[in-house]
Amino acid sequence: MAECQNICTGRHCAFVMHAHLVFVTKYRHNVFTNTHLKRMEEIMRSVCGDFETELVEFNGMNNHVHLLVNFPPKVAISTLVNSLKGVSSRRLRQEYPELVRHYWRAHRLWSGSYFADSVGGAPLSVVRQYVEQQNRPL
Repeated sequence: MAECQNICTGRHCAFVMHAHLVFVTKYRHNVFTNTHLKRMEEIMRSVCGDFETELVEFNGMNNHVHLLVNFPPKVAISTLVNSLKGVSSRRLRQEYPELVRHYWRAHRLWSGSYFADSVGGAPLSVVRQYVEQQNRPL
């Protein structure tokens, strides 16, 4: 995957695809400290690298995290999310055993759901107008 300015290119495509992802902890428990969030960012950057994606921004609070991810069209968001949540949960549980008190009932660090939003580019209304104004052949 090559990059020229903000447009990435693959073998047969050119793309700019960003997603805003939000993961919440199971039962919205207040789990994370700044130390946990720093390590989680490292873990998630590594996972993104494995998927040939880029973690553009990362931040969080004690019960949820926000990610801005640049990804190629060959990567399914659901697959990326499953890996990000699974690997981060497993590694954090290994490295910080004290986190077990937050997920003892569910045996999970993360809620089963997540939020994903496509971001960037022109607003939807502008894209819709552009498509509408294309000239059809007669």
